[in-house]
Amino acid sequence: MAGRLGGKVALVMGAGSSGPGWGNGKAVAALFAAEGARVFAVDRDLAAVALTREKIRHAGGVCSDAIADVSQSAEVADVVSRCVAEFGRIDILHNNVGIVAPGSVTRVKEEDWEKLFAVNARGQMLACRHVIPHMVEQGGGVIINVSTIASVRHLGFSYSAYDASKAAVNAMTRGIAVDFGPKGIRANVILVGMMDTPLARGGIEAAGRAVDDVYTSYTKSIPLRRMGTAHDVARLALFLAGDDSAYITGAEIPVDGGLIARSL
Repeated sequence: MAGRLGGKVALVMGAGSSGPGWGNGKAVAALFAAEGARVFAVDRDLAAVALTREKIRHAGGVCSDAIADVSQSAEVADVVSRCVAEFGRIDILHNNVGIVAPGSVTRVKEEDWEKLFAVNARGQMLACRHVIPHMVEQGGGVIINVSTIASVRHLGFSYSAYDASKAAVNAMTRGIAVDFGPKGIRANVILVGMMDTPLARGGIEAAGRAVDDVYTSYTKSIPLRRMGTAHDVARLALFLAGDDSAYITGAEIPVDGGLIARSL
């Protein structure tokens, strides 16, 4: 399949969806495949990642899948090895993993704090840790880590563990860009805004808010006057994965309709 990623191999972590519809990782995996990449899709949910695999194959793309707990180093190392064994290399690592839990620092449960850092921060670190040696050996690659505008701006919800764990991802990515740029590796962060995805809906419901009311309220604050979609995230990921962004690294790029450009 020809396209902007023809001949590339993409390892997409968090390629399923936490509910019906299009999650960010699922949309990214599908677009990468549509643009010619061979995709190795990984998720903690076997059924969810299988749906992604079948959607890609039905459209004529190439996709294999696996399950892993991204907070466990051995499981991450295994899926990285399986991807290299099947496709020979990893040109693109897209880290879409993330979970949410509500609460300010005085209210968030300590076990939730630890779990969010284990998945959101350590999970992305482990994928980078195990993929980077392969990229160094092959002469380069692209890493795209998914964060949130809430890592740099409070959005009116108290999600202290989520925000802090994603801020750690931002700092880690800057370090990767500097440390491994001389090896031909680019690393950037996507700062996701208010998106209409299954994960976002679940997080709002977990905070005890009505999804439609929140979306209506936030749409009024977004300069483009609409909620984002997983496909908006996927299109930015495609740009960062391809040669058009060859001189971009260490960047934190929002896809948020302009929300953090204004005061809420």
